[in-house]
Amino acid sequence: MTTTLLRTADELHARTRGGRRAVVMTMGALHEGHATLIRTARGIAGADGEVVVTVFVNPLQFGMGEDLDRYPRTLDADLKIAEQAGADAVFAPSVEEVYPGGEPQVRVSAGPMGERLEGSSRPGHFDGMLTVVAKLLHLTRPDVALYGQKDAQQLALIRRMVRDLNFGVEIVGVPTVREDDGLALSSRNRYLSPQERRTALALSRALFAGRDRHAAQEALRARAREVPATHARAEALSALGESRAAADAHAVATVAPGGPAAVRAAARAVLDEAVRLDPPLELDYLALVDPSDFSEIGDDFTGEAVLAVAARVGSTRLIDNLPLTFGAAS
Repeated sequence: MTTTLLRTADELHARTRGGRRAVVMTMGALHEGHATLIRTARGIAGADGEVVVTVFVNPLQFGMGEDLDRYPRTLDADLKIAEQAGADAVFAPSVEEVYPGGEPQVRVSAGPMGERLEGSSRPGHFDGMLTVVAKLLHLTRPDVALYGQKDAQQLALIRRMVRDLNFGVEIVGVPTVREDDGLALSSRNRYLSPQERRTALALSRALFAGRDRHAAQEALRARAREVPATHARAEALSALGESRAAADAHAVATVAPGGPAAVRAAARAVLDEAVRLDPPLELDYLALVDPSDFSEIGDDFTGEAVLAVAARVGSTRLIDNLPLTFGAAS
């Protein structure tokens, strides 16, 4: 398969369409995470469908002092990766093609969710992101569009926009791809020196620590359901020599259901250590949120949640997250 490079929407619209069109939106500097998205899109589109990869560095979502000018632009390499992963076309428009009248006066507002976490750290970022996603959805006219779950808040906002504004497109989230050492794949990883990369590993280690604490608590709660945490039952278990089970039951009885606070504390402990590394980790936020609106969850929360972190190492800002599920208390 030879991947076609397209520069204008007219070229894209002139293509003959057979089956479903699946679109993967990127800012270029493709890596294995993007390749995974493209391969997933290929599977969804099927042999009769079409996979289009967009490559566009959107100036609207870069704030003052951010890395728009130094953001890597590697179109030749991107084309090779896209082709190897199964893309039919790469749509790489110019800024003038996407914004023919200059910066758009009418934009998509991300609303309250867009002001939290990433939105608080990067004012206006999500308005710019949603505006270009809306434009690219109109320009590419896909049946399905795929986005990585590493940008969990972005994915949630795109899903909300598509639902609220009645876009006729299916949105698919694809799990985060990690390097062998746990670091989430990102185009910005190439900015890290070896020393900075070692510090950056604290992001994923913090998330894994939170996940492991969560898993241990869920296992404890499951055991407690098998061994009811009543005083009489605990005494009986102790008398039988099952003191550990009794202790477990008592512990669960005194821990908030699901333990969000403990999950946060486990992750925070790793990040606190990373602040003392050389170079140090400069934490932006650590949050445990409801993915429907990215508000912090309480200790009585049940259901799907996202443990998210953002930090700066040297001049590079990185984000990462993990999904967690908090079970109902019994």
